[in-house]
Formats: sequence, structure tokens, C-alpha cells
Amino acid sequence: MLDAPVAAAHADGTTLRTYHVRTLGCQMNVHDSEHMAGLLEQAGYRRAEDVPEAAARATAAGDGGADVVIINTCSVRENAATRLFGNLGQLAAVKRERPGMQIAVAGCLAQQMGEGIVERAPWVDVVFGTHNIDVLPALLERARHNREAAVEIEESLKVFPSTLPTRRESPYAAWVSIAVGCNNTCTFCIVPSLRGKQRDRRPGDILAEIQAVAAQGAIEVTLLGQNVNSYGVGFGERGAFAGLLRAAGNVEGIERVRFTSPHPAAFTDDVIDAMAETPAVMPSLHMPLQSGSDRILRAMRRSYRTKRFLDILERVRERIPDAAITTDLIVGFPGETEADFQATLDVVEQARFASAFTFEFSPRPGTPAAGMPDQVPTEVVKERYARLDELVRRITQEENEGQEGRVVEILVAEGEGRRDQATARISGRAADNRLVHAALPTGLAADDYAGGAPRPGDMLTVRVTHGAPHNLIADSARCGAGAGGARVDSAGLSVGDRMWLDDGPALFAVRRTRAGDAWERRRREAHAAPEPDAAPVAIGMPTIRVGS
Repeated sequence: MLDAPVAAAHADGTTLRTYHVRTLGCQMNVHDSEHMAGLLEQAGYRRAEDVPEAAARATAAGDGGADVVIINTCSVRENAATRLFGNLGQLAAVKRERPGMQIAVAGCLAQQMGEGIVERAPWVDVVFGTHNIDVLPALLERARHNREAAVEIEESLKVFPSTLPTRRESPYAAWVSIAVGCNNTCTFCIVPSLRGKQRDRRPGDILAEIQAVAAQGAIEVTLLGQNVNSYGVGFGERGAFAGLLRAAGNVEGIERVRFTSPHPAAFTDDVIDAMAETPAVMPSLHMPLQSGSDRILRAMRRSYRTKRFLDILERVRERIPDAAITTDLIVGFPGETEADFQATLDVVEQARFASAFTFEFSPRPGTPAAGMPDQVPTEVVKERYARLDELVRRITQEENEGQEGRVVEILVAEGEGRRDQATARISGRAADNRLVHAALPTGLAADDYAGGAPRPGDMLTVRVTHGAPHNLIADSARCGAGAGGARVDSAGLSVGDRMWLDDGPALFAVRRTRAGDAWERRRREAHAAPEPDAAPVAIGMPTIRVGS
């Protein structure tokens, strides 16, 4: 492991080493990756994407061209290990050709497997778990100095992640952790054993972080926790989460507040009231159902039943008529009969989810469900999954079609529309979190910000002209006179490629925001040399960067 980094240097002439973080799994993993990036930048590393010499040598193995590649793993799905070792096998070939390259494995699978990762992939340099993210730079140095793998797994949380340096993936939208760990005992879930019991942050610390990211330009925050509506248990305050929602929504500069994920068993009306009465709290709710069969819910140790679940949805829609409700569903849990599965289909039909994340049951080692009798045959699981997927797709499309004609304001985002360049559209999320692809006016390029194109972080008002199976299309910028001919011209194209024009007037109203300014500022800074004695990252909770 000789140190021969890419031929670039810091402004003071010291060696520049680059990093690339690959994130697998949930939003909590995404936020953990932001802390890993912050720690590395504090230690003098630069993102490979921001160093042209590094980015130019990136390969199909997903290394990003970096000197240090971190894979932040998930352990929820059965194929998580297969996916990890497949990725590591590809990176091994890159490492042989790149002297000095280091590979680190983090996250839930690292917490679970520990030394087992190095035993199966001896070219891995560093393994660390969910409870000791703070040691990443030290472990990299130890592995480089000792020329052997450094593995460190803590059984309990040593440093609360939110106190660590952070390089946020987005300058306009921020994840803010309110708690780590989980006190539930769902029989299919490995998360509590990997992330530990729930530990709550104090409200004042959370609000200080929200105020700080707002000062840096963010206009949207998402409150994160394994079970957000159990927030407050750690310091004995009932109703703490509803109060936190109201307080977060009143932070100056924050226009959108979201949260994930609640648990139906602990979801209370004061949270619904806070959502309905706080304008900045968005009308979107992710409420995991998992199964529509009460018998299976008992076997899962999900301490609610379908009636309670549907009652929650009814109360949310009564107070917040425009709310988009999404869910998680598991097919093929041990002992699931055709009648149990039909109960799930019935609840899905009744609930009318805006979308659903559907999963085939994966037996995770160490969970009670893995050893349960009556495991459902694979072919039965796949056949049921196909039926559920067909139902979810139909309902999602019908719900999206119901949005046609609605005027929405979207927060323009990077990376949300993979075909935006080909279709002359830009993408972002509406208030209800639906993904919207909006057509640019004829002749306006997506990157012509001086000419009127919105930047990532700006707000865009458009009219929905088509509800597609997975998103909304808002081509109102090109509606108006002459639309009929254009509609015929594109009629033979696929849903994503054609223009969907209605008879309404043209609508494409851009509102430039502080968040768009922050995005533009970061883009400039990414291509500038870092200051010699400081990394471009906030230490602990973000602070205002004077003179930026």
C-alpha cells in the first residue's frame, strides 16, 4: 500500500488525497456518509469529483478515481452481502493498478460482519461500524502505517454522529438527525441490533443545527430517526415530536420540513395537528404498513392492526386533504397464506397510497423471522410480489393522473431526472414529495441561469399536464397557442419523451432563493483550491461561513 496519490496538491504544496463515498441503504446511511465526508475533508482530503485529475481516472468499478473509497453498507436485504463483495471484487482490480489506494467498508453490514469482511476480501484496508464513524481518518492512517487492515467495531454509540463534521450532499436541503437507534422489536428487522437502543438529541441542539443550515442557505430539512414519533422517550417528554415539528417549521429561512419515518403504533393526533397547522411542514407522510394481515402483523411484532392504520390515514386526510401518503410492504413473511396476502391487497386498495416501496421477505441472520417455520417458497413470494407490484403501479398512476391540472411549486434538484438532458426538462419535488419533471420553455437551456433557468435550490411554479406511473410531468411552459400540433407530433413517443400539453396558458415561474445562491456558491468553491490550514467543511453543527 505505497502512497502514490493523484498528481495534485493543496494550495500550500502538501500532498492531496481524494475520497469517494458510495452509499447503500436508507436515509440514515446517506446522512452518515455526509459525516464521513466531513471527517475526511477536515483531515485534508478532497472529494474526487472536485479534483479533475482524480475524476478523469474513475472506472466502471465505482471508485470515482479516488485514493480512498468508502462503501457505506446496508444490511436490510438478503443480497446486501452479495452486493458488497461483488463491488469489492471490482475494486480489487482497480487497487492493483493504483498504488496507495485504500478501501474502507462502513455501515450496518460492517457492524454485523466485522473481521469477516477482511477474511473474505483481504484487500480491504479499513472496516468500522455504525457506532464509531468518528475514527475513520485515524483508521485510514493506521492501516497505511501498519500496512495491514484496521478493523474497529464498537458495541454501543461512542460519539453522537450529529456532533461530527459534516459535508452535506446538498446545499439546499439538509438531513437533520433527531435520534439514533430503535426500541422496537420487529421480528424481520436487524436495525436495532446494529444501531442500538433509541437515543434522542435535545430539542435545543436540533433547532440550533436547523438554524445553522438555514444560515448556510438550506431551505428544506428532513428530520431523521428510525421511529421519529417516539422522539422524547429518552428525556421523558410526551408530545415532544409534535413540538419539534412546530419549532422546526418556524425557523427563519426554512420553507419545507419533512420527516421519516414514523411508526403507526406511536403515531398520535398531535403530530397530525402540527402538520396541518405549521405551513412549513409538508403534506407528505411515509407510514410503513408492512402487511395488511393482522395475523402477520402480530408475527412481525408490529404493535398495531390494520384498523388503527387506516384510521390514522383517514384522520390525516381529513386535516390535510392534499397529503400524499407512502408506505413499505413486505411480501412472503413466514407463514403468510393466500388469505393473508389478499388482506394486504385489500388494504392497499383501500389506502390509495401515492406510492409504495415493496419488498420480498429476506431472512436476515440474527432476526427471529429468519428461524421461523413455514418459510414461504420463493416461487410463491415472487408471484405474489408481481401481483402486489401491479396493484401499486395501477393505484399510483391513478393517483398521479388525479394531479393533472394542479399548479405545484417544486424545489429544483440535482440528479432527480436521469433523462432531463434528453427531454429538455428539469426535475424536483412538489410539496407533497411527488417527483415532477418540468419542461423548459422553448429555447431556454437548463444551465442558462442568467437567461432565466432555475438553479438547483430555486423554486419553480408549473402546472401538471400528465400523471405518469412514477412521477408527474409538467410541460406547462410550452402550453398555449399552437399546442395542438405539438401534441400530435409527439403522440407516438414514450411517456417520458413526449410533450404533454394541455389547453391552459403557459406557466413557468421561477423564484430565485438563498438555496440557489448556496448551490451556485458551492459550485464555485468546488473548483477552487482549499485554504492551506482549513478544510471546506463545518465542524460539528454547521456555522455561518464568514465572507463566503
